[in-house]
Amino acid sequence: MSEMMMWDALRRAHDEEMSRDPLVFCMGEDVGVMGGTYKATQGLYDKYGADRVIDTPISENGYTGLGIGASFIGARPIIEIMSVNFAWLAMDQMFNSAAKVRYMSGGQLTAPCVIRSPGGVAHQLAGQHSARMEKVFMGIAGMRVVTPSNPRQAYGLLKSAVRCDDPVFMNEHELMYNLKGEVPDDESFTPLEGSEVARQGRDVTLFGYNISVHWALEAAEVLSREDGIEAEVVDLYALSPLDRQGIRESVSRTHKAVVVEEAEPACGVGSEVAAVINEECFFELDGPPRRVSAKNVPMPYSRTLEKAVVPGAKDVVTAVRQLFGRG
Repeated sequence: MSEMMMWDALRRAHDEEMSRDPLVFCMGEDVGVMGGTYKATQGLYDKYGADRVIDTPISENGYTGLGIGASFIGARPIIEIMSVNFAWLAMDQMFNSAAKVRYMSGGQLTAPCVIRSPGGVAHQLAGQHSARMEKVFMGIAGMRVVTPSNPRQAYGLLKSAVRCDDPVFMNEHELMYNLKGEVPDDESFTPLEGSEVARQGRDVTLFGYNISVHWALEAAEVLSREDGIEAEVVDLYALSPLDRQGIRESVSRTHKAVVVEEAEPACGVGSEVAAVINEECFFELDGPPRRVSAKNVPMPYSRTLEKAVVPGAKDVVTAVRQLFGRG
């Protein structure tokens, strides 16, 4: 095992897959000479050249469509959209072309492309640069959606995504690129379907993904120390398809559930997980599942207001205590 930051784990996955397969290339704004806004392609331009590490104009719809079109004829592009907030501009290409081409062509065409993009609430980036769009992508049939919570997952998911014949949207959180963690020294892969138990427990399950996994883990330690409540933390790193079996198995062990997300609650990941719990685990529950989500408002610029909108570990602790009648 080697300890590295998430951006370096992503860079390593890029490098290994580009070295293995000459049909793998990456493209996006500032991915070449600058090495990527978050360093995920650092050094690749010098190693592979401008034909395979392509700096694009500021035209998300244009270069995303170019990459997806290349995937139709056998290339395997890794398309970086600098911020998920700008992915709105490329939705037609992703949702109407990449996600549907296998079905609409009767399997004659596939779109083996990876679209990577950072999102989430960073520090005072305000309403138009703080989008949490994973719930939009996971609602599109034909597109896989994954979101790593640590460097090991980031490395393994990107490698698996590059080799997948389906389009994969990989959502990375902006605050986690400098997160350190262990990554296997040998080549390894993270399945594009499934979840991971990040902490075992017996009393309640905390479901999270990317940054909210860390809030759940922090809350679990507080609950154990102060309340004697042992929380299980399930990392839903694959959002589409969602690991319904993993959700069922955990709720069957703990009989209580709290879903934790940074996004607004309406029509979100938490809504879908809660629906699975209610539909498939109802008679296992000792209480109604709870959700911890952001306030349903545009993200304010003020740091004080931003903190008031975005949840954290304290909110998770409060939700669990209320679930146990200790609020």
